[in-house]
Amino acid sequence: MEADLSRRRFMGAVGATAASAAALSTLAADAAETAKSNSALKIVAVACSPRKGKTTAQALAICLEAAKAVAPERIEVELIELAGLKIPAELAAGVPLEDGQTDDFPAVAAKLSDPRLAAIVVGTPVYFAGMSALCKAFIDRFGMFRRDNFSLSGKIAGVLAVGGSRNGGQELAIQSVQAAMLCHEMLVVGDGRPTGHFGARLWNDGSDDISTDAFGVTTAKNLGRHVAEVAMGQKNTG
Repeated sequence: MEADLSRRRFMGAVGATAASAAALSTLAADAAETAKSNSALKIVAVACSPRKGKTTAQALAICLEAAKAVAPERIEVELIELAGLKIPAELAAGVPLEDGQTDDFPAVAAKLSDPRLAAIVVGTPVYFAGMSALCKAFIDRFGMFRRDNFSLSGKIAGVLAVGGSRNGGQELAIQSVQAAMLCHEMLVVGDGRPTGHFGARLWNDGSDDISTDAFGVTTAKNLGRHVAEVAMGQKNTG
């Protein structure tokens, strides 16, 4: 009888130990998943070309791919194309919309309000050595984040421009967008080494295939990598 009771106590203790181990294992897994979620960061690229899926979007996709490669398990990327969206700039000046006029900016702004957001890369085609009208409307509406207690302060910003010639004003367009980002207290970075200048500078030779511009593609990759590396550093020290 005593032996039977001892066996029961032993088996009960083993069962309790196993249950505790299983519970601890579950807690550890949950903690690991929570830590992974907390350490995740997001990089969003915004294509400000009125032509959907063309060279600006292609270049940003290359940029995001390079950013993701820096830390595939921690970095999430998303490409937003403004082509086809209605971004009425007059709202930035307090002018109300006309009856029936639509506004797609709030949906874009919601994505840029994600608490995991670490960096934004803005891409624009070059029109007369400047950003596109769509990009300017986006930048004007972007002012809501400044009014919202500088909610993008400390976030990383990169800029990419695609021109119709090798030296078609890409750097001027990039700098104009960068100036706006600085007004939000964002941390502006350029493309990384070895091309290391203002940002990604690409040339559409008329083929609408950005992959034919080897140098430009390199700057796009370097920009994505640099943005991600700086964003990771900010996350690690934050």
